[in-house]
Amino acid sequence: MTTISLTAAGRSLRSSSSDGFFRKLANGAYALFDRLERRSAIKTLNELDDHALRDIGITRSQIEDAVYGQAKAELTRYL
Repeated sequence: MTTISLTAAGRSLRSSSSDGFFRKLANGAYALFDRLERRSAIKTLNELDDHALRDIGITRSQIEDAVYGQAKAELTRYL
């Protein structure tokens, strides 16, 4: 006879440990894709000339701050 241990929510203990694994895997994949997307945005902005950057309200030294969402005081006036 086989018995299955259940948690209070009615799910088996084994499935909850695999849920944690898949949640960590999904979070890792999300972090990787987020990093790749930000790197691509930085590369694209670095390819723009200074005039184009000025048109969107940033300077070359503010590219990474703008992409990573770390708006400085001078950037917030445009938001």
